[in-house]
Amino acid sequence: MGAVLGLGVGVGLVLIASAFVVPRAPRREHAPTLRALLARAGLSDVSPAGLVTVAFACGLVAFVAVQLLSRTLPVALAFAAIGCYLPFAVLRGRARRRQREFAEVWPEAVDNLASGIRAGLALPEALAGLAVRGPEPLRAAFAAFALDYQTSGRFADSLDRLKDRLADPVGDRVVEALRVAREVGGGDLGRLLRSLSSFLRDDARTRSELESRQAWTVNGARLAVAAPWLVLLMLSFQRDVIARYASGAGVLVLVLGAAMCATAYWLMMRIGRLPTERRILR
Repeated sequence: MGAVLGLGVGVGLVLIASAFVVPRAPRREHAPTLRALLARAGLSDVSPAGLVTVAFACGLVAFVAVQLLSRTLPVALAFAAIGCYLPFAVLRGRARRRQREFAEVWPEAVDNLASGIRAGLALPEALAGLAVRGPEPLRAAFAAFALDYQTSGRFADSLDRLKDRLADPVGDRVVEALRVAREVGGGDLGRLLRSLSSFLRDDARTRSELESRQAWTVNGARLAVAAPWLVLLMLSFQRDVIARYASGAGVLVLVLGAAMCATAYWLMMRIGRLPTERRILR
């Protein structure tokens, strides 16, 4: 009995120690970082600190303007919070538009790449040719790839840097397919590219139809959230009315209104959202 008790205590101590000694698996980030968001928006040259500075400046300008207009501190603080959030909202919208634009032109880029392969070009040369013959939104990234490959001569490293410049889930799939084709070799590269182009074209068409049907939900949610604050901004021209929000009851109305608007907007976007394609093959 004593041996069993000692064994149990020993196993327990080992398990407790393993919780502190054994390295933990890295946690997956559920929310994109500011740097990843900037890369998706095509602004990888902008630092996260610069984005935060712009957000703070927008909030400060909104605070000063509304404070001078309304002479009511709670209202000015509410619009300052909206001003701070505005750059992040614009950045997310830019990232969505850029990803949508890339999804529309990737089939054409893959077709051009397949044509270059059929013409007898090597894979790096065909990729570099997209800087001239490829779709306009992708030319800058492939021009940087061509210069990078000419400088280093390392195809795999140049592909990795191309993925970082594109910061696009469809681009990740295309790049990884090209990497596998390059490493494995064989004569099936043209067939692979044609199949990939057909798949990307069908996927883009389906997503475009769904987004067009979803547009009314998104626009309705944005209008419903913006309307109360536009009315509040119009009331700022009537100082005897807007001054009532400086009281405790007025502050409570502002706080509850902001919470309800945020919750309603989140629910509307949650209900009507489409599955977002994430970058898995980083």
